[in-house]
Amino acid sequence: MIATAPGTPVFTVKAEPSGRTFDVQWDETVLAAAVRQGVGLPYGCKDGACGSCKCRLLSGKVTLGNHQTKALSPEEEVGGLILTCCATAQSNLVLESKQVTEEGAVPIRKMPARVSGLSRVSDDVMLLQLQLPANEAFNFRAGQYVEFILRDGVRRSYSMANAPHHGPGIELHIRHMPGGRFTDHVFGDMKEKEIVRIEGPFGSFFLREKSDKPIILLASGTGFAPIKALIEHMQYAGITRPTTLYWGGRRPSDLYLQSWIEAQLPTLPHLRYVPVVSDATPEDGWSGRTGFVHRAVLEDFPNLQNHQVYVCGAPIVVESAKNDFTAHGKLPAEEFFADSFTSEADKSTA
Repeated sequence: MIATAPGTPVFTVKAEPSGRTFDVQWDETVLAAAVRQGVGLPYGCKDGACGSCKCRLLSGKVTLGNHQTKALSPEEEVGGLILTCCATAQSNLVLESKQVTEEGAVPIRKMPARVSGLSRVSDDVMLLQLQLPANEAFNFRAGQYVEFILRDGVRRSYSMANAPHHGPGIELHIRHMPGGRFTDHVFGDMKEKEIVRIEGPFGSFFLREKSDKPIILLASGTGFAPIKALIEHMQYAGITRPTTLYWGGRRPSDLYLQSWIEAQLPTLPHLRYVPVVSDATPEDGWSGRTGFVHRAVLEDFPNLQNHQVYVCGAPIVVESAKNDFTAHGKLPAEEFFADSFTSEADKSTA
């Protein structure tokens, strides 16, 4: 628990319909307080950019910090919606968040990890393997992410690309962002056996297993990492709900693990795979689907009313998918689950 000076306000937050409660200090965001106490409010970028943490304020008062209008519009704000990642409490609060995880969610831990493998799977994507301490359990859900803690405390976040049963290590897909402090190191000086420090797991991007609805998985670029973890988990848990995977990239080379997908298909008869390329050149010899990946979904599934959708990629992909799927595809908003990343300085699966 954070130490609080005498007289410093501490408010109580209740999340409905789960009934989970937690305390929030006057100077921390609602989301930070929830994460600190193991209450799984949904979130993505944690920077007011993606809208993943949007929920309804049923009672109480908050102050909203800086955020992008695409994440929360003035009309939504007037309608009682808030972003928990930039909201600070001014009173006790009651929120409506149907995605809150159950009591007993996996704990968040800090620990050292050793680089056990580095392999380029494309010109700008590195598959990084981390070995975790043998005497320290690290539990997580397929689809969640970890944060690297750099020497000065700066953090970089990456989704785990493997399901827990493929441990005890973790796999990460890291796209090179030229000039990026962390990715320049990964693609330059990082060597096997290097020790890094991580914290996690974070995130509310995981499979909702109580449903029997057909599943749409949509990834753009290295947003495929947590989608891969979901597929591995479905294999392990024997989940056979009809599932269609759409993976989009600008060029065919952006679909850097197609061979992995093709190797899984014979053992997963319920899984269909649709690769989509937006900017293929004649030299690519691409004969598959073209255009924006989320539009390919709507071409195949004009009515998503009875589906669950899981999307991971850049904010523009997540935002476009959510808007079009709910407005045109009749997808219930509560059946849309997303992991959004922005830049190397924010939530970054790229």
